[in-house]
Amino acid sequence: MAGSPARPVPRAALPRHSPAVAALCTAALGAGLLVAASPQAAADATVRIHDIQGATRTSPLVGQRVEAVPGVVTGVRTYGSRGFWFQDTRPDADPATSEGVFVFTSGVPTVKTGDAVEVSGTVTEYVPGGASSGNQSLTQLSRPTVTVVSSGNPLPPAQVIDARTVPSRYTQAGDPAAGGSLNSLPLQPRSYALDFYESLEGMNVRVGTSRVVGATDPYAELWVTVKPDERPSARGGTVYGSYGAQNTGRLQVQQLAPLAESPFPRADVGDRLTGRTEGPLDYNQYGGYTLAARELGEVQNRGLERERTRPQAKDELAVATYNVENLDPGDPREKFDALARAVVTNLASPDVLALEEIQDDNGATDDGTVSAEETLRRFTEAITAAGGPHYAWRTVDPVDKADGGEPGGNIRQAFLFNPARVSFTDRPGGDATTATGVVRERGGAALTHSPGRVDPADPAWQNSRKPLAGEFTFRGERVFLIANHFASKGGDEPLAGHHQPPTRSSETQRHAQAASVNTFVKKLLSADRKAKVLVLGDINDFEFSGTTRTLTSGKALKSAVLTLPPAERYSYVFQGNSQVLDQILVSPAVKHFRYDSVHINAEFADQDSDHDPQVLRFRP
Repeated sequence: MAGSPARPVPRAALPRHSPAVAALCTAALGAGLLVAASPQAAADATVRIHDIQGATRTSPLVGQRVEAVPGVVTGVRTYGSRGFWFQDTRPDADPATSEGVFVFTSGVPTVKTGDAVEVSGTVTEYVPGGASSGNQSLTQLSRPTVTVVSSGNPLPPAQVIDARTVPSRYTQAGDPAAGGSLNSLPLQPRSYALDFYESLEGMNVRVGTSRVVGATDPYAELWVTVKPDERPSARGGTVYGSYGAQNTGRLQVQQLAPLAESPFPRADVGDRLTGRTEGPLDYNQYGGYTLAARELGEVQNRGLERERTRPQAKDELAVATYNVENLDPGDPREKFDALARAVVTNLASPDVLALEEIQDDNGATDDGTVSAEETLRRFTEAITAAGGPHYAWRTVDPVDKADGGEPGGNIRQAFLFNPARVSFTDRPGGDATTATGVVRERGGAALTHSPGRVDPADPAWQNSRKPLAGEFTFRGERVFLIANHFASKGGDEPLAGHHQPPTRSSETQRHAQAASVNTFVKKLLSADRKAKVLVLGDINDFEFSGTTRTLTSGKALKSAVLTLPPAERYSYVFQGNSQVLDQILVSPAVKHFRYDSVHINAEFADQDSDHDPQVLRFRP
């Protein structure tokens, strides 16, 4: 799958702030809660919410019992992490101290929005996803005693979040003495976006009409930007163009109303969330700062359409890559048909198609099956039924459970090719553990095994998909393709985490994988400096990343996506950032090519895959 962390099966209840974990308010740090080793006695009765929140990310009163803290309820959550937010109506003068806080009730809260309350409870710091996730902690009151003083009170005015109020700089650097953590640093909400959002944690906030930059997902959430001019994509998103350009205007939006009472609106990238969207500012494991909407605006559809690439000319070779998201025969026919229509209609039936995430013939059933013949047969038949060519295919079955992915699924790469346009050079002997090599043949380079795997014994490919190499001929010219699915970004710390810059631990394996592929490409170029080589697939990393730099080392390859304007460089949308994960890279002999990132999935609520396919056309 994509580079995002794995997520649970969606439930009717929206947020994932687990009550089972949050209830363990005195548990160890590893359970996701920060508490004082020896909680102190009751704090002074004059403690107010801004005293609890303090001017850093963690409460100065963590672990203490506070009594009769006053405020007005601004939002109630009756499912998931049950509880309510309340806010002081007498704020202090410090912009760094939030005036709102979440009260974790475990059971269904009995208070209502507009109730004036006094809350006693223990101050805790809850870390969504646990301390190892890198997420920031959420200050909350646990084991509360709540007294309702009056009802029907006006709510504190909402803090406006817009292009004017959100700083242009994303974050300050973390404290080196604390391992790069922001937690102990004083908040600077006028200077840094993350500090600004943290200074509003738990408070009633509002956004006005905003552009959707992350489509509605299966978890009933979407992303907007409050900065319409911040690195806009060509189709309404926000482009993630470097590690220092995190896009400060992005904000996740959920709703407080249960989905059974109020279905969440469907929105695509480029749509507008119009009117007022208002509610408490939360922080969760899957996106960081989140507006938990008590009042949700309306989606204005802007009619985003799925792109279609042009057909290749007679003398052009069209090569594409497409991650088909765990395709197996257990998927409904509708998925096969939709993916097939995309190949024919949106990709214009490319001559060669490198597929990622082809599962074995019984999908996630873990019984030792590794063949994907039935999966590929169903897919190629669906393409033919959709009006496409009669594709042939080549792949190498993996060793059972050796390549990662969904347990039992045995995902792998596969080549589809149109034999009426291109021929495949079969060189037997390639299998899951046998490496293909490079030899000289008739004055040029050739593979020893085709299809074959690139260096499958290299530790870089442990529990990961091994590259699939194939030798093709088009109009008398040899072309070498290496289909890839690099290690995912699972385990990386989030952009909105407390370590800044965040730790990207998954890069280590991808850098090693890129070095392995780069070495193999150089072997081909050593045998024939004019060898036409295409390295393509789900690289799971950005065009500006160290992974891409390693792939292109020594000018062995060039990333074709860099030929696109910056506003069009993306194949995936994650947390409101349109970004590159899928790439096609070419050797120096592949000249005068045309590249297209065909946007048919990532920007839409209705997806056949979570990736957009890529197409490159050239004249060999």
